[in-house]
Amino acid sequence: MKEYYYDKLLNIKTRGDQQGFNKSLHYHRYEPTPYSALEELFRHYEINHDDYIVDFGSGKGRLNFYLHYFFDVTVVGVEMNEALYHEALLNQKRYVKKNGKGKIQFVCSLAEEYQINRFDNRFYFFNPFSIQVFRRVVNNILRSLEDHPREFEMVLYYPSEDYIYFLEQDTAFEKKKEVTLPYVYEHNPNERFIIYKLTL
Repeated sequence: MKEYYYDKLLNIKTRGDQQGFNKSLHYHRYEPTPYSALEELFRHYEINHDDYIVDFGSGKGRLNFYLHYFFDVTVVGVEMNEALYHEALLNQKRYVKKNGKGKIQFVCSLAEEYQINRFDNRFYFFNPFSIQVFRRVVNNILRSLEDHPREFEMVLYYPSEDYIYFLEQDTAFEKKKEVTLPYVYEHNPNERFIIYKLTL
């Protein structure tokens, strides 16, 4: 019900999973974050108007439009699948028609090739790719921090054990918060968000 409600509110079409498979085994199939999960996350996790959020594996753009509509933040969606990228652009046209122009951008690129902007300070991952790609993306983020020191946070939804182990054992990231999803977490412990921060 919420899937239909929010898509209609935002004037976008993001329901349904990706058909077929990506050419690379390092990139996982598209599946949008459920709106009910986003509601729960933002009951417990605060973002600010001046945050710059990057969604890696943004698919059709659900998170981007949700964040812009409710929090008026700058959002970049990074998507390597051209078909999904073009669907996100169509959604952007629909969204703008109903809700006005916003600070939303989509980039068709491999995640590890995305150039981290010096303002980017929140990064979202719904288990979009292998640990090998994740390591490269995190290293890009850390290099950006060296060039432009700032505090930033990383949000993992349905986090893989590989991601968690890497962040907690091989980086200076610290776990800030964990948000579990009511009713489903008891049956599937992956149904949670983990927020990591890196403080200067």
